[in-house]
Amino acid sequence: MFPRRPPAAVAAWLAGAAAAGSAGARCGGLLALLANQCSFVTGLRVRRAQQIGQLYGRLYSESSRRVLLGRLWHRLRGRPGHVSTLMAALAGVFVWDEERIQEEELQRSIDEMKRLEEMSSVFQSSAVECRAPELKSQTEGTEDSGGKEQPWEMVMDKKHFKLWRRPITGTHLYQYRVFGTYTDVTPRQFFNVQLDTEYRKKWDALVIKLEVIERDVVSGSEVLHWVTHFPYPMYSRDYVYVRRYSVDQENNVMVLVSRAVEHPSVPESPEFVRVRSYESQMVIRPHKSFDENGFDYMLTYSDNPQTVFPRYCVSWMVSSGMPDFLEKLHMATLKAKNMEIKVKDYISAKPLEMGSDAKVTTQSSERKNESGHGPARIEYA
Repeated sequence: MFPRRPPAAVAAWLAGAAAAGSAGARCGGLLALLANQCSFVTGLRVRRAQQIGQLYGRLYSESSRRVLLGRLWHRLRGRPGHVSTLMAALAGVFVWDEERIQEEELQRSIDEMKRLEEMSSVFQSSAVECRAPELKSQTEGTEDSGGKEQPWEMVMDKKHFKLWRRPITGTHLYQYRVFGTYTDVTPRQFFNVQLDTEYRKKWDALVIKLEVIERDVVSGSEVLHWVTHFPYPMYSRDYVYVRRYSVDQENNVMVLVSRAVEHPSVPESPEFVRVRSYESQMVIRPHKSFDENGFDYMLTYSDNPQTVFPRYCVSWMVSSGMPDFLEKLHMATLKAKNMEIKVKDYISAKPLEMGSDAKVTTQSSERKNESGHGPARIEYA
């Protein structure tokens, strides 16, 4: 049995418990006050940062602000917490050092094309499903938990057009790959028609808006805003993406890589559904030269259109829409060739010769020194 306590001891114990309860309540009150104070201080600092950004906006030109921010970013890039990204967002500046498409991404796409060319037996097969053990996806998340790649499933098999898809693990989406051939247009014409935003507004009826927002003279990367119609009854979609292209004269190959980014000058609009996950890689291999008819191409594509439709519906739309788009691109190239429509030559032109109103990011002295070590065989535009 428990020992009995005298009345005086019970009263003392109750008084101690009450005191402890009041102390706990006071402690909770102090924590709440501390949290409120931290929130208040954080709010003050954010507002102060915005005021500093506005002040610098009035005192300095945009190019000067970019140079200052670039230097600040190089100093802060090694610190945790993505301080540089926060500073860039507050200043309304796009940080090219984090978002530009690197040369390694271009080379990976070229390597994928080489693997496909080496596996010509895959293109000659009409099997429903084929596994390409040497192929490596450029889209993160396409590997299962065991580290093995998902198999490619053939969706369409024609003489000069083959389409595969494979699921992106953890999502209801697919990654698509096309391998095709054209023999009636030149690689240069096909490449230029893809890149010419003004001409695309004429041959692609789905385009609502397509413009270059900003250019980076270090790498030739460009940020574009693209608004396009989607099939009824879906809302129109808009994409903000960075693209970079190169022409390798020595190895006779052309490549165009694009992926979604965020840009401070293009906020999300309630009129459109923003597509935040988008990647595309196009590689063109001329049969002879850039100016003679005939080439093979590989297109690898994935995006998340933010639809509520089942997976098979989205897959059907993409599987049917991709051949239609490529055929429209082909016909637009033929039309430009036969009617001698003027299309910009992106292979020969330099970044500042594009004649657009897009903002151009100037190089810092550090980037100028770095850019001198790039391979001379690749021409950037």
